[in-house]
Amino acid sequence: MADTYDAIVLGAGAAGLMCAARAGQRGRRVLVLEKGEKPGKKILISGGGRCNFTNIGASPANYLSANPHFAKSALARYTPRDFIELVDSYGIAWHEKTLGQLFCDGSAQQIVDMLLAECAKGGVEVRCNAEVTAVEHDAGRFAVMANGQIATAASLVIATGGPSIPKMGATGYAYDLARQFRLKVVEPRPALVPLTLGGEEVLFREISGVSAPVVATANKTSFAEAALFTHRGLSGPAILQVSSYWRPGDEVSIDFVPGRPADWLVERKRETPRATLKSLLREALPDRLADILAEKIGIHTELGNTPDKALLAAAVRLARWSFHPNGSEGFAKAEVTVGGISTAELSSKTMESKRIPGLYAIGEAVDVTGWLGGYNFQWAWASGVAAGEAL
Repeated sequence: MADTYDAIVLGAGAAGLMCAARAGQRGRRVLVLEKGEKPGKKILISGGGRCNFTNIGASPANYLSANPHFAKSALARYTPRDFIELVDSYGIAWHEKTLGQLFCDGSAQQIVDMLLAECAKGGVEVRCNAEVTAVEHDAGRFAVMANGQIATAASLVIATGGPSIPKMGATGYAYDLARQFRLKVVEPRPALVPLTLGGEEVLFREISGVSAPVVATANKTSFAEAALFTHRGLSGPAILQVSSYWRPGDEVSIDFVPGRPADWLVERKRETPRATLKSLLREALPDRLADILAEKIGIHTELGNTPDKALLAAAVRLARWSFHPNGSEGFAKAEVTVGGISTAELSSKTMESKRIPGLYAIGEAVDVTGWLGGYNFQWAWASGVAAGEAL
């Protein structure tokens, strides 16, 4: 005999728990099935274990999607301020870091506990270690088999995320389900991921561990944050941000001296003619990075003995230093996924499939991807609420 529910949510991550809590508190009988041994595993590792749970500046402009307008409705109806009110109501202390990023003072476990408490308020049943082996749809109801048990419901919510961080149990199951129901999928690719260097650029691996504030650009999208050189290539917040816009074959350009005018080296030549390019770069950048940039530019004379033309060319190169990544570190190191279930298939108001009544997709499973810094959590909360209000 099958257990009957109003809604079954697949996945006990940020979006799934938020959706289940909202639906449960509206009187719906909700079952959450999570294949991991505990809920919220990605929440627990986020923000260095302190959960960067939202960004106070979150707006549709901070998201990538084949349809950049899709996220507007949900984000407008459930804002960062709404989530902060929920956090405050549980007495969870938080602080703002840079660029509007909010973190728990204590532990990410507080956010998971809060979501589970919200689910409990609505009588939501959460089952972990639930391996879903079949999903069927017939006569307006969904039947889900997990661990040999069948549960049925009028509504099914796909909240199983994307394939990023497979060591946490992430898979492409959401896309398998989407294809089963003939929903289009925008090709998934790793996002917020370190980039790898090869060829002559391997030289930069020698300064692994060195970071500096830069402006990084890929496909005309720029971010002013830190870049970090690694033993494999490039990382750090600025690089993770542009990686979402980078495609194989594209270059990434880095401004190592942001805010400097084009003639700054010529001006410094007049002020301090005995200075060298290396010494000037050491004023602005870590020594090892300054040395490698000066070496590659190839100006070894004092500025007073260097033609203005050469200094102007050096300034241009420092402001638009081109790297040609030969790849990324893939889904294993990606924080999120670009792509996913096509927004063309879903209602932007409810997250419900336009063709299959009762089927919903939310969170990272959908082709909406936020920047680094709490934006993806805000999408999880907002899309979860949108579906939870509609179930």
